[in-house]
Amino acid sequence: MNAAFQAPSSAKGSESVLTEIKLKKGEPVEKALRRLKKKIDREGTLRIVRDHRHYEKPSVKKRRKMKVARFSAMLAARYADM
Repeated sequence: MNAAFQAPSSAKGSESVLTEIKLKKGEPVEKALRRLKKKIDREGTLRIVRDHRHYEKPSVKKRRKMKVARFSAMLAARYADM
């Protein structure tokens, strides 16, 4: 069985790059789908798609990133002595 599952991957501009996996000989489709989902998750494709669903003003984006940075710094400080 020679088939490939593809999902859109992040790309700059109008270029379109697809995430692709090949079905191995005798491999169940369910297992191949799990591999595809893991690959998409590792690439961050779904996160990028969700981020582009709605426009986010630059000031809002900056505020959100600063909030995440403060939270990460707080966690790092909390667990630095351990």
